Amino acid sequence: MIIDTHAHYDDEQFDADREALLRSMEENGVGAIVNAGASVESWDQILEMTKRYPFLYGMIGVHPDEVGAMNEENFARMERLLGCEKIVAVGEIGLDYYWDQESHEQQKRWFVRQLELARKWNMPVNIHSRDAAADTMEIMRQYGKGMKAIIHCYSYSVEMAKEYVKMGYLLGIGGVVTFKNARKLKETVQAVPLQNIVLETDSPYLAPEPNRGKRNSSLNLRYVVQAIAKLKDVTEEEVERVTTENAKSIYGIV
Repeated sequence: MIIDTHAHYDDEQFDADREALLRSMEENGVGAIVNAGASVESWDQILEMTKRYPFLYGMIGVHPDEVGAMNEENFARMERLLGCEKIVAVGEIGLDYYWDQESHEQQKRWFVRQLELARKWNMPVNIHSRDAAADTMEIMRQYGKGMKAIIHCYSYSVEMAKEYVKMGYLLGIGGVVTFKNARKLKETVQAVPLQNIVLETDSPYLAPEPNRGKRNSSLNLRYVVQAIAKLKDVTEEEVERVTTENAKSIYGIV
């Protein structure tokens, strides 16, 4: 069984065939999917999907590009929704200095507040970080110590990956690891223990080779498994087994 630890099936790119696609997961070896919350508007659909599909779980959080919509009312609602059945994490939260849609100070403020909320309720966090390596590490060292965390779509150095591993965090590895030019990520996968890796897609984004550029889905995780197995010189079955155990452990999925 494979677990997709980070996907966005609430995205409009799935509106035409969401039902059929999700219903095909089990027969294709995908045992569970965790759908990330990116915006305040995404929360209701995520909750609906967790009720509709037994294998689908959810996160509640606000992506750094969307923190402009956050206020005390929405933050209070977020806290209430974290208590809903099958909501297993706070995410995705973090920093994004690539798109820079919100000020860095605004991003950092809501990143810290969402981390504090996760700590209050003893929930894991799913961290988005793009072009913000130093600030993300600083905030996680200060506010994330001792917490369970996945660094989603890991894209930084091997040295920083090792630091996150020392902090007890997991790295989310997806389709990028299959790209020919992803040398740094391939080196990271080779350098960190399999016990600190989980599988993800970020669907509908970042489809792996040979489907790069197309809409991604959890069905493509087999290509990610193949790439990790080759890089770590282990069997695909071992990659599936260990990453599934890692995902179950951090999210509390049985």
